[in-house]
Amino acid sequence: MITVIRFGIIGTSWITERFILAGRESEEFTLSAIYSRTEEKGNVFATKYNIPMVYTNLEEMVSSNEIDAVYIASPNSSHAKQAIICMNHGKHVLCEKPMASNVREMQEMIDTAQKNDVLLMEAMKSTLMPSFKIMKDNLYKIGRIRRYFASFCRYSSSYEELEKGNIPNVFNLSYSNGSLMDLGVYCIYPMVTLFGKPQSVKATGVLLSTGADGEGSMVMQYGKMDAVIMHSKIADSFLPIEIQGENGTMVIDKISSPEDVKIHYGDGTIEDLNQPDIHKPMYYEIQEFIELIQLGQRESSVNTLANSLAVAEIMEEVRRQMGVKYPADLLK
Repeated sequence: MITVIRFGIIGTSWITERFILAGRESEEFTLSAIYSRTEEKGNVFATKYNIPMVYTNLEEMVSSNEIDAVYIASPNSSHAKQAIICMNHGKHVLCEKPMASNVREMQEMIDTAQKNDVLLMEAMKSTLMPSFKIMKDNLYKIGRIRRYFASFCRYSSSYEELEKGNIPNVFNLSYSNGSLMDLGVYCIYPMVTLFGKPQSVKATGVLLSTGADGEGSMVMQYGKMDAVIMHSKIADSFLPIEIQGENGTMVIDKISSPEDVKIHYGDGTIEDLNQPDIHKPMYYEIQEFIELIQLGQRESSVNTLANSLAVAEIMEEVRRQMGVKYPADLLK
């Protein structure tokens, strides 16, 4: 028999809408409640997506016996506090990337999950998509790996708002935001999943008037290979992703949602590794999360807690080198 997992959600942004549409492709997914800071916004969203219950008090929502798990898509600065409340009420948590503002928050979340015997998983969709498994399974073909290169640069209209004197959320330090947290994490997480934590990190970036980073670059050392990452919300890039080996180079169309994967060999031949995805990109992370709950497991074997912690450590070091500090960093 199918065990349906009843979700509550936090957040009413576009990514929550994508989550709902992807989740409803699974027969094991149902949506029971939504939490919003305002009843009006919550009711509008609930009506649009036929959500039975609306809450403006998070404690009340996670006290409900009608909810098994919570998907968190609130601002980055709220992730840790909200996740800890959910887990202390025995709810499993699927939390949007980046899962925490810093290493301290990440460790508190992990400790809380273990204390309450609940599942905690970072919602990094790319590493759970079929194309990523294809990448991982075929890496051996390119021989000794020498470089990982990833770029995620997408000009944001929010930058124009900033130039007009406004402070959009994406460049607001109070929300633990900026280019690294919004886009750079998409490049770092797959790198850690494939190769582990680098031995060293060198980073630079461009800070905007709010103190948030608009763009940045990183070079990381793995001994016999290195990794180069570029991220930006103030300029576009159309470069593909490359994993360069001595026998060939794996070329991926986009790091945030890989679909097109090919290997270019030294003799000029090209191997097409593409397999069509039959579901929306976020479906695979949702299905992974649901299956883990059904099996009674408390950690993903791909989006592991160790990977999430390592990514948080890398991003904290990158921010230190760039000079980006969040209010969350000052809390103890």
